[in-house]
Amino acid sequence: MKVLRSSLWLLYSGLLFSLISVTQAAQYDPLKTESGKSAAPIDLTMQDQSRNRDIPLRVYFPRKKQPAPVLLFSHGLGGARTGSQYLGEHWSARGYVVVYLQHAGSDEAVWKDVPALQRLRALKSATTLQNTVDRYQDVSAVLDQLARWNGDSQHQFHQRMDLNRVGMSGHSYGAVTTQGVSGQSWRLLGKRYTDPRIKAAVMFSPSIHGRAEPADSFGQVSIPWMLLTGTKDTSPINDTTVADRREVYQGLPDSIDKYELVLFDAQHSAFSDGRQRRGLARRNPNHHKSILAVTTAFWDTYLLDSKQARQWLQGKACREQLDPEDEWQLEVSKNQIR
Repeated sequence: MKVLRSSLWLLYSGLLFSLISVTQAAQYDPLKTESGKSAAPIDLTMQDQSRNRDIPLRVYFPRKKQPAPVLLFSHGLGGARTGSQYLGEHWSARGYVVVYLQHAGSDEAVWKDVPALQRLRALKSATTLQNTVDRYQDVSAVLDQLARWNGDSQHQFHQRMDLNRVGMSGHSYGAVTTQGVSGQSWRLLGKRYTDPRIKAAVMFSPSIHGRAEPADSFGQVSIPWMLLTGTKDTSPINDTTVADRREVYQGLPDSIDKYELVLFDAQHSAFSDGRQRRGLARRNPNHHKSILAVTTAFWDTYLLDSKQARQWLQGKACREQLDPEDEWQLEVSKNQIR
């Protein structure tokens, strides 16, 4: 009889726990933000004196004054700190400090004063090893500077940032930048450019490096990664295909939590918010909602340690946010199961 009562109690407890988990996930909404107008972004330029290099920044702060986790964003080739602002607006409204970096040598200056017919060639010529390394070093330099500002009682950023909770993100060339500083390995160099201050990473339009095997490049990643691409996410700059982009996920180790979202019919521009070129199909309005939802839940899971966000991200609610044709996959490390 005691055995029966014990079994019934375990069954009841399990059902109760499942019900609570489902209820918590249902209450969590990664698209919800506080009402009221968000603060305008702050534009400023820092100088990395060790390299005599200026790095323009755009910074979004949440409304609350307490120290907040920090998200860095790296733009794509030919971009600027003003691109993909829909991400910064939403992430900051969710309680994050969002810092957009602009990378000299591969930013909008590459093409702005170049005749239209020569712009593609100008962009291709900017994808050099030096510009890639410059981008990696920009990230670490910015994190160093943010720490100085955060500790400076005279600076406007004083004690506004929690630099123990840092996320890194970027689109296209910015995804390459993010990969390089958050765990990608290089032949002979290993993880030379990995910055250990970065705790989680999101890549929009990721890509593999040359002819390197994905597992050789990404098999040593040790933090959670989220990858987003689209079924039409190709690039005329380096002939990257959708299949190339999806190899990154395949190369990641089983020892981390990893996620991949492939948006149906999404082109390379789906992750930006600029004016679309003529001739391109109109953006699916649900794409940005899905992008904001999954990335916010990801940040909340790994930078805020939110159990509700984790349950939403890894459960039915996330799948319901996406379009039926979208592809969504995830793998949770056995060491990370909670």
